[in-house]
Amino acid sequence: MIDRIKKSTRELEQGPTGKNLSSAEKRKFLINTLLGLEDSRENVYGTLDAWVAFEQDFPLASLKQALSALEKEEQWHRIVQVIKWMLSKGQGNTTRTYEQLVCALEKDNRAEEAHKIWQKKIAHDLQSVPWRFCHLMLAIYYRNNRLERLVKLFKELEACGRKPPSKDIIRKIEDAYEMLGLLEEKKALLEKYKDLYNKPSRDDRKKGSKSKRTEMNMADADGSKESKMETSDNLQVHCYPLDEEPAAAIKS
Repeated sequence: MIDRIKKSTRELEQGPTGKNLSSAEKRKFLINTLLGLEDSRENVYGTLDAWVAFEQDFPLASLKQALSALEKEEQWHRIVQVIKWMLSKGQGNTTRTYEQLVCALEKDNRAEEAHKIWQKKIAHDLQSVPWRFCHLMLAIYYRNNRLERLVKLFKELEACGRKPPSKDIIRKIEDAYEMLGLLEEKKALLEKYKDLYNKPSRDDRKKGSKSKRTEMNMADADGSKESKMETSDNLQVHCYPLDEEPAAAIKS
């Protein structure tokens, strides 16, 4: 298998007519190869070793694009393998890489391993960890019924002076206190963050936008025949969702 991969990689380097191929074509080859490999760590690591052997510099940007392609295909186990290989080479050792690894581990039904990675690599410096990553870890604990860990992490973040940016986080902690029977702690939590709790969240704003669009559609349906003679400009306005936002970088 590895010899065949090396041969294919050499052919890719030279191109079918003897000239070098572009970086984009090489990336496409890598992505297609990773998607088609058997589920074996040896195959994945061997493929990646053979692929980088012909590169002067470590192709970190190409690997990130390959990871994005694997994410679209929901190849979580393969993403874990690629990231672990990359880290074993001393590359991509960033908080963002570990965030992507933790996310993929949970989606691959390996929440306990995600917890161990968090504890070993991230939890020692909670003051500098982005809230997005913290929220991801809190959500993993919540979804996997690790409520004691959820509460512990939240208290550690509070001790570092970190204030939760959204009431979605407070709701998770509230539910955890409720299920753990810690009613006094729940009461104190709601009192402490009552201003944040009463602030509309992104989900609330989306619901409001959808409700508004529903009302507008009903009004259009009940309108006169003249209202149906809309111009192309008016139709374009109605076609775009009012609550459209950029997609997040990590799936959880």
